[in-house]
Amino acid sequence: MKVGHLQVVQSPYQEQDLKILQLNPNQAIEVIMDTYGDEIKRLIFTYVKNTSDTDDVTQEVFVTIYRKLGTFQGRSSLKSWLYSIAINKSKDYLRSWQNRNSRLKEKLSLFSKTVNTDSDTPEDVAVKQNESNQLLKQVLSLPIKYREVLVLHYFKELSTKEVGDALHIKEATVRTRLTRGRELLKTILEERGVNNG
Repeated sequence: MKVGHLQVVQSPYQEQDLKILQLNPNQAIEVIMDTYGDEIKRLIFTYVKNTSDTDDVTQEVFVTIYRKLGTFQGRSSLKSWLYSIAINKSKDYLRSWQNRNSRLKEKLSLFSKTVNTDSDTPEDVAVKQNESNQLLKQVLSLPIKYREVLVLHYFKELSTKEVGDALHIKEATVRTRLTRGRELLKTILEERGVNNG
């Protein structure tokens, strides 16, 4: 994999990527899991919204990464490539018929659990946590094409180019979806404010 001056300037992770890729596959997957494991798991959760299924999909993602490690060509950052695999596996899961009923049950279960979560914390922390949970809940309620760009850009801090690489879409499409996603989110939050006020 060649790393020219321009690529290094555009991707500060390139040097770290090269070090990981020079390891043997077993060592590389360990470093990838240590470095990106929690982020990937949280990303998968934003799609499947179920803790036990997130664990299953995460395991499947790392098996796939291990198998495909030799095919990484460096056209994007390693992080974007890993996210792309996680996103594809998550979407495969969402398309499968057997998960649809379990998703509904999980949503109902999560809703009932969130009602009592903040009772033992100081009031200011509880309010902030509740607002954060509400925002995340609203983001997760958006259609997937808006949800995924918002999560990758704001929560995972990928650039619009990296989001495009991870989702295999043009950067202009990412920007459009970010704008529309923010507008939808704003509308939902305003409606909730009016309804609750």
